[in-house]
Amino acid sequence: MTLLTEQEVARSWQRLFVGGTVAPDTFDKAEALLEELRPESPLYHRLGQELDEIRKLHAPKPTKKKKVKV
Repeated sequence: MTLLTEQEVARSWQRLFVGGTVAPDTFDKAEALLEELRPESPLYHRLGQELDEIRKLHAPKPTKKKKVKV
């Protein structure tokens, strides 16, 4: 098994999230890229935080219930 270099991971990461549209399998691909990095790598920590933020941005928004006056 050949591990990707940090540069290759960073390049692939940018391609995943270009354009702002996130396909359903994009998060799985991003997780796979993170697994290519050593856990102590600064890039691993930065991309992990970025992935958390992207997930929050693309999470379904809770719908507000309208209050009914009685």
